[in-house]
Amino acid sequence: GSAFICPEYRYLMKGIAKADSFNFNPHKWLLVNFDCSAMWLKQPRWIVDAFNVDPLYLKHDQQGSAPDYRHWQIPLGRRFRALKLWFVLRLYGVENLQKHIRKQIALAHLFEKLCLSDERFEIYEEVLMGLVCYRLKGDNDINEQLLRRINGRGKIHLVPSKIDDVYFLRLAICSRFTEES
Repeated sequence: GSAFICPEYRYLMKGIAKADSFNFNPHKWLLVNFDCSAMWLKQPRWIVDAFNVDPLYLKHDQQGSAPDYRHWQIPLGRRFRALKLWFVLRLYGVENLQKHIRKQIALAHLFEKLCLSDERFEIYEEVLMGLVCYRLKGDNDINEQLLRRINGRGKIHLVPSKIDDVYFLRLAICSRFTEES
């Protein structure tokens, strides 16, 4: 969702008009502190009906005149996450956020090229954004050992996955501190 701030990635939104809702996490790629989710709903009433908390002691005379966000999730308390997002948008601006995302994606493609240039590795899935799914050629055991070695050093953290019993590593380029070096 954060990458859609860049026009060149909006093609991935094809079919969005058919969606009932759209949710993404600005804290994952838009430089917003944890936690912040942005949500669009075609029919906000649906989520209100699902999470409605309406005991007598919370009723008031102004009900229905504005969205009552306490009905939009389970807990009644709210941290003001939107303010965090607003500050980031004001501080960086759209152009700098676009540069950040483009840099992150370029770094992912650089890592992809490094993997492809080393005959020991293979790319498991197409690299579209900042996620590179790769593995050592060979069996799953050798990839599990590689993951333990990488994560054991404590410098970076990778998360594995498995599709059709093929174990691979997932490198997500998402920190603003990630550099080519």
